[in-house]
Amino acid sequence: MNNKQIEEFLNYLSFEKKYSENTVESYKRDLNDFDNYFKKEIKKINHEDIKKYIQNLGKNLEAKTISRHISSLKSFYKYLKLTNQIKTSPLANINNPKTQRKLPNILTEDEVNDLLDINLKTDFDFRNKAMLELMYSSGLRVSELINLKVNDIDIQNEVVRIFGKGSKERIIPLDEYATEALNNYINDHRFNLFKHGENNYLFLNNHGNQMTRQGFFKILKKIALEKNIKKDFSPHTLRHSFATHLLKHGADLRSIQELLGHSDISSTQIYTHISNEKLHENYKNFHPHGN
Repeated sequence: MNNKQIEEFLNYLSFEKKYSENTVESYKRDLNDFDNYFKKEIKKINHEDIKKYIQNLGKNLEAKTISRHISSLKSFYKYLKLTNQIKTSPLANINNPKTQRKLPNILTEDEVNDLLDINLKTDFDFRNKAMLELMYSSGLRVSELINLKVNDIDIQNEVVRIFGKGSKERIIPLDEYATEALNNYINDHRFNLFKHGENNYLFLNNHGNQMTRQGFFKILKKIALEKNIKKDFSPHTLRHSFATHLLKHGADLRSIQELLGHSDISSTQIYTHISNEKLHENYKNFHPHGN
């Protein structure tokens, strides 16, 4: 019933807001669920209808997922008001359900060192070393990593240029380990991965194409298994570890916010909770009256 309005909104997110393909796809799934539930025109959906819809979502979904659905709808209705398709939003006074924020998993510094200690024999080993060193050195999102182009790396000045969410640009310094690993990969090994001529993407898979999220995750899991790291972690764990280790060694929260590309510092403050938990754990373990 409302497919045209949804399609126009998704195009707005893609071309005007410059949202990533994965983000737009997430909006699309949420709005299609919404459209399939009501089967009537947007203008005829009222506040009570929305409340019943959210109650229905609560039968099968967790609070975090329901919150995402509500956020998607609020953005959609905001767009409809902006384009004069509606006068008021039925989502006024609709609040997200309370969720308990789960602290992200992180690796210890020793575990990170084990993960990065790759035996360099093949071109793929040098590529993997460069990817992991870069992830830990800069706190990149995996989507940012796989979308890097060769000219986004400035070896001489030891920086990487990143286009994050909403195509916001940020310049991140590289440590000496990442700089060396990238220099070795780019100058001595990357060209050996070409299959169909040159490719501008920095990290290539074994078909000579752009590295994918799934491909990187498989590589990460394989290396972790080889290093006997048994924690359940994902590519994002390296980003969390990067931020937590910076905070531990004295970096201020605002600097970490800039490095991570967080638009709101509340997203960065989660790392203070991780540090506080570790502080309490150390107190209990090592203070004479801790136990």
